[in-house]
Amino acid sequence: MITPKPLFPGARVALVGASSAVPAQRLPLAVQAVRDLGLSPVVFPSCQEENRHGYLAASDRQRSADLNAAFADDSIHGILCIRGGYGAHRLLPLLDWETIRTHPKYFSGYSDVTALHTALNQDCGLVTYHTIMPATEYYQPVDDYSMDYLRRALFGALAGPLPIHPDHPLEPLSGGRATGVLCGGNLSLLAASLGTPWEIDTRNKILFLEDIGEHIYRIDGMLTQLRNAGKFRDCAGVLLGDWTDCTPEDPERTLTLHQLFEELILPAGVPVIANLPCGHSLPSMALPLGAVLSMDADSPALELC
Repeated sequence: MITPKPLFPGARVALVGASSAVPAQRLPLAVQAVRDLGLSPVVFPSCQEENRHGYLAASDRQRSADLNAAFADDSIHGILCIRGGYGAHRLLPLLDWETIRTHPKYFSGYSDVTALHTALNQDCGLVTYHTIMPATEYYQPVDDYSMDYLRRALFGALAGPLPIHPDHPLEPLSGGRATGVLCGGNLSLLAASLGTPWEIDTRNKILFLEDIGEHIYRIDGMLTQLRNAGKFRDCAGVLLGDWTDCTPEDPERTLTLHQLFEELILPAGVPVIANLPCGHSLPSMALPLGAVLSMDADSPALELC
């Protein structure tokens, strides 16, 4: 795997809209937040309100062109997806993978950006960063824990033992230790990858999962898809992040999230840790997808190798 060069004060970073549109009033706040980090933002057309295409930031052609151009431009040192939402997986057939492979650079985002993380990790051998985003979180005041993790990811200090927020202790669901390449992200996008050329490959890897706004039965269906596709059987271990606003459709007749984990993941017999402070919530840590991670579900603890 290729670990991209870290960013530095004054680094030029592309702001791209790979998924949903950015509200017009939020864009200048996001741009200023990037400047406040000591970076020099370059706003690509997919971030502009006038290029909105329905619920998408821009047309597939424009959004893919922005990503291709940002990777190809050697004066751009990193790429920040400005927000998530929907639509990144529509871009996969349109991306210039050969140019991306030969111009590796820092890339970050989360949620819908999972589709791009998976493809960049697997097709290009590029380590990418699951972090909070300019127009979703850090255009507004953010807690110190989340901002510290963001800066560590941006500037190359994400290494060694990973500190866990004191108010969010890790919860071991199945003991043991495992080491492997970290993969995954948003459950909905990973389930949607199955049967495509960009299907998530979990073999001997540590699989991270999180989601937002899904009914319990929907999470059941997506976890079952991954289980039936052998993704839990193949992996070395599982990390479960935040499940924000994931509620039962009928609170009186439901299974709990923990029941789903017990019935669909634990039979694989691999170490499983829940309550990782990462996902659609704050505080949220940053994770380097494609890097080698060691997990100890007995302690519990996480460490980048």
